[in-house]
Amino acid sequence: MRIVMKFGGTSVGDGIRILNAAKLVTQAVEKGSEVVVVASAMSKVTDQLLEIAKKMLTAKERLQLVRKFIDQLKDRHEKAVFDAIKNESIKQIILNEQNQLLQELERALIGIAYLRELTPRSLDYVTSFGERLSVPILAGAIQDLGVKAKALTGFEAGIITNSNFGKAVPIMSKTKEKVKASLESLFKQKVLPVVTGFIGADEQGNTTTLGRGGSDYSAAIIGACLGVDEILIWTDVDGVMTCDPKVVPEAKTIPVMSYIEAMELAYFGAKVIYPKTIEPAMEAKIPVRVKNTFNPTHEGTLIVHELAKTDSVVKAISLIENAALINIAGISMIGTPTIAARVFETLAREDINVIMVSQGSSEANISFAVEGTQVEQAVKALSKELALGGNFVRGINYDKNVAVIAVVGAGMRGTPGVAAKVFSAVAKKGVNILMIAQGSSEVNISFVTTKEQSRLAAEALHKEFQLER
Repeated sequence: MRIVMKFGGTSVGDGIRILNAAKLVTQAVEKGSEVVVVASAMSKVTDQLLEIAKKMLTAKERLQLVRKFIDQLKDRHEKAVFDAIKNESIKQIILNEQNQLLQELERALIGIAYLRELTPRSLDYVTSFGERLSVPILAGAIQDLGVKAKALTGFEAGIITNSNFGKAVPIMSKTKEKVKASLESLFKQKVLPVVTGFIGADEQGNTTTLGRGGSDYSAAIIGACLGVDEILIWTDVDGVMTCDPKVVPEAKTIPVMSYIEAMELAYFGAKVIYPKTIEPAMEAKIPVRVKNTFNPTHEGTLIVHELAKTDSVVKAISLIENAALINIAGISMIGTPTIAARVFETLAREDINVIMVSQGSSEANISFAVEGTQVEQAVKALSKELALGGNFVRGINYDKNVAVIAVVGAGMRGTPGVAAKVFSAVAKKGVNILMIAQGSSEVNISFVTTKEQSRLAAEALHKEFQLER
């Protein structure tokens, strides 16, 4: 059996956790599995790298700030090495590598400080250091436990992307060829590859990143290229839940779900798994399992291509509390086919994620939800593009006091009365619905309500569909 085991930031958050992850890997090897490991940066390190890079543009005493940051990063990773690895020679090799990497990072940050310029390409280079520092420690811990292991960057493993820095897309034809060549040769030598998640490189060799959640995506890409039997995502929860337990304490782990259900939940705010992770696995029909590094005996959630027939209509309730609702109105929009295209082209140029869309048959208005942090940027861009006061648009208004709720389940497809049951359940609690959308896949009904009423609505739906059972 060949598997990919991916460890998130909390799973490699310090030396003790890295050692725990290494033990899970060696246990899989002892059971006869061929394993590829993919790992994230230690928890919060990528955020810290983003922050320090941006501070180089404006902060006072920037060089002192760099020195302090490098020292803190060095202390944290050195401690992890000493906690995770006993063998002195392995330890020394990794400490030397870390010093070289930290010197490289320091030079990059000083360069940004002097130039006062931070390009997307430079930002990808800086943020890549989180994984480049953590992965050798995990590889060393695995080797210390008696399994030959080699640390690789995503590019060294074979992930070739376009040059869209920050959100790079893999060129799968070239990536598949490179991944198979580089990793199969290690398998033949009985060496276990430990690969940085999140990182690739373009065809010119420039470091690229796959966006947030990119480590999961890296694992799925590598799994699809190698045709593995399972992609195992190790995180800090027992699997995908029927709802956020902070919202609904009675929420349960979902034992099995389909790719399409997982994608819908991920898109609508379930952070256990990222939407892009599913696509490569789905195309290759590789099962994805989500498990908890801190509770490894729990079966977790298995995500598969197709589910056996089930009586369960709704699988889970997802909630995005940090949302905003934008409405564009104008009588002259009726029968004007270019308006919707201009709206969404403008949002795409601004890199604004549209969560859901609704337009009435009258065509007199378009309503859509975006992330709350992006609403002012969206309204400003749209106001400029649509030239308010002109012939088409009467006004743009927005409401930041909203949340998006999604009701997800493959059993909804072809089942009459589900929407009626959804809206009846929330109506009984006095919840006011501001916008509704349902995709043609019929596995998701989503709606917008106020933030104040959103948790009440989620609790009511969870109980209505008996998801606590």
